[in-house]
Amino acid sequence: MTIPDSPRPSDFIRDIITEDLKTGKNDGRVHTRFPPEPNGYLHIGHAKSICLNFGIARDFNGLCNLRFDDTNPTKEEVEYVESIKEDVRWLGFDWEDRMYYASDYFEQMYQYAVELIKSSRAYVCDLSADEIRERRGTLTAPGKNSPYRDRSVAESLDLFERMRSGEFPDGSRTLRAKIDMTSGNINMRDPVMYRMLHAEHHRTGDRWCIYPMYDFAHCISDSIEGITHSVCTLEFEDHRPLYDWFLDELKVECHPRQIEFARLNLSYTVLSKRKLLQLVESGFVNGWDDSRMPAISGLRRRGYTPESIRNFCERIGVAKRDSVVDMALLEYCVREDLNRSAPRVMAVLRPLKVIIVNYPEDKTEELDAVNNPEDPGAGMRKVPFSRVLYIERDDFHEDPPKQFFRLAPGREVRLRYAYYITCVNVIKDQKTGEVTELHCTYDPATKGGDAPDKRKVKATLHWVSASHSITSEVRLYDKLLLKEDADDVEEGKDFRSNINPNSLETLTSCRLEPCLADAKPGDRYQFERMGYFCVDPDSSAGKKVFNRTVTLKDTWVKVQKRGKD
Repeated sequence: MTIPDSPRPSDFIRDIITEDLKTGKNDGRVHTRFPPEPNGYLHIGHAKSICLNFGIARDFNGLCNLRFDDTNPTKEEVEYVESIKEDVRWLGFDWEDRMYYASDYFEQMYQYAVELIKSSRAYVCDLSADEIRERRGTLTAPGKNSPYRDRSVAESLDLFERMRSGEFPDGSRTLRAKIDMTSGNINMRDPVMYRMLHAEHHRTGDRWCIYPMYDFAHCISDSIEGITHSVCTLEFEDHRPLYDWFLDELKVECHPRQIEFARLNLSYTVLSKRKLLQLVESGFVNGWDDSRMPAISGLRRRGYTPESIRNFCERIGVAKRDSVVDMALLEYCVREDLNRSAPRVMAVLRPLKVIIVNYPEDKTEELDAVNNPEDPGAGMRKVPFSRVLYIERDDFHEDPPKQFFRLAPGREVRLRYAYYITCVNVIKDQKTGEVTELHCTYDPATKGGDAPDKRKVKATLHWVSASHSITSEVRLYDKLLLKEDADDVEEGKDFRSNINPNSLETLTSCRLEPCLADAKPGDRYQFERMGYFCVDPDSSAGKKVFNRTVTLKDTWVKVQKRGKD
């Protein structure tokens, strides 16, 4: 194993690993794992753990496993397994041939449990879940021993074997570790190791009717796989003594070191699989991959790139204390990435018709447009220009206020890549008074967007040709929550009362450049002046659907400036 001169990025976990390597711990090995439970789709918080575990393996020339902690068959599905594999691959990481399941080790776990019973370190308990909870004690009061704590080894072995054979009903018996009911750490007060559960498992079928609890299964799985550093979030800090107790009592050859880090908390976002599942099941969103969801599949559908998410995870770093990361930083990261890679096109989301009255009716021009000014190799494209155009409705004001420099009666503006135009007449609906059409004139001498007499205009508008543009549906997204904290709700209400009812706006009559007719799902573009957009899988040959990934407005810069002030 090579110790890197300067691991990138540097953090306290990598510092620990560097020190372990210097002292020769683990024979110079670094082996991590990403251990998701297949009971839901991964979200942006899991992306932080994925990047950390696979990133550590990369930085130290080590290995990283993908392991599914599938110990609760009532909540796990093959659908979730496949989605997790897809998400990890999409983020750019490869577990090679090291994909495992906790269920791979069920027999070994059972034998380890038998070993603990034989050494009088575990016993079968007949208390119900409620009774165990009542005797557990509090943070200030010790727990009470189970009346079955002193069961003989022989009786516990017999009962545990009968539990495995399915002789008892669910909830009637558990296997508990015999540690210390007076411990100041509640997790050490004779925790449950196995429970009865007659349920079909997605991999083992009905072969088992007892299933190990997470705390027991996790450390055993780590040890079996030869993990050196078991990296997990802070909520497991109080579980570390139990993690170590099991491995010490079993005297395993491999005893990984558990290290905790702060989980990701993101403003205006729900990062709880349980709560996200509630949003899906109650119809607040249209599935896990709804573009408003912080699920990785939702971010992918919305147009986020794996590079932007990896960059975000690197920027927020690894801390020892929980904090809330501003959503604006995540948006900044995707904006930064798409600015370099996304082709520019013109799209009019709320069309207003413009007729250039002095332009020939039968004429069409092909104007040169830049594909991406940040990428000289992106080249140019041709944009059709004709007598009838569409501009953005918000780019016209009949009675313009101060500081409004776009189109108005008698005012001249520039059309991007095209000509200067001047509004000479406004057509309105006689019943509603709504502006339906503008009549303008153009200056032929300003082709390309500059006037030979050097006169200046204060606004440049995007546009599309009416006869050449395609009609599209565009979905605009806002924050999922109304308040920064998901749990900031009135007493008696749950987090769903904090859901933003205007988190999605769907526009159905948008007009786009004709080059977008060939756009494929997943293709990303910058709609000039409007933001970054991605082609949605709902698109068909006859109609494209676009999701707005992020606006052009960079709120993260403002956040940073406020911090400095």
